Amino acid sequence: MNLSDSQTGGVAPRRVSAMEAVLGHLRGAIESGTYAIGDKLPSEAELCRTLEVSRPVLREALRALQTMGLTVSRTGKGTFVVATAVEDPTFGDYAASDLLEVRRHVEIPVAGYAALRRTPENLDHLAHLLERMERETDTTAWVAMDTLFHLAVAESAQNPVFRRVIEEIRDALARQSAFLTELAGRREQSNREHRAILEALIDGSESDAVDAMSHHLDRVETTLTDIVRNTRTGHPTESRPGAIPAGRSPSLHQ
Repeated sequence: MNLSDSQTGGVAPRRVSAMEAVLGHLRGAIESGTYAIGDKLPSEAELCRTLEVSRPVLREALRALQTMGLTVSRTGKGTFVVATAVEDPTFGDYAASDLLEVRRHVEIPVAGYAALRRTPENLDHLAHLLERMERETDTTAWVAMDTLFHLAVAESAQNPVFRRVIEEIRDALARQSAFLTELAGRREQSNREHRAILEALIDGSESDAVDAMSHHLDRVETTLTDIVRNTRTGHPTESRPGAIPAGRSPSLHQ
């Protein structure tokens, strides 16, 4: 069975990538106890051979495991299990919960200020950026523009301190964006949320801009919570049709 052709449920099914399938397998194996805390995962070469995936695909899955806090990579030694459940994913230097708390206190009021203070040049820049994002199919390029969009909203508030705050967390925002896009297919939904923010700025509506940014951050939080909850059910892979049951090693052709 080629699991990269499997689909998730819901109104708009999407393909489960080879990386997601590998991640689901390894995560399931860790949470089921196949790999206990302190255990070393098989080498990259062995996992690639067993799961029949490329090294880049495997490395993406291993990075996701580290982001979730389930493993740690030790240079020259390998990847070791350090937890059996996801508590709070980490993006760069910041925990997801800390990052979201700050974003709510900064980006929501910033959106309101931006609606009142934005210039025609700000709106043109945001519109051009969003048009590019809506056409973009490459995840890496889209993630880079995602962070630029949030920076541009901060710039539209005409307060350099706001931009500096977003700059400080820019790397974490990019890591979080990539994580959610790869694991939850958030790109199209995020584009729609960004479009609502831009429309509120164009209308000059402070309340609509605040509501649109609040909704955007609510969806980010909900998606993160779903990812964490899936690893706490005791059957983390069952919510993703086609995911590999723990303890099995079927082929994962790309």
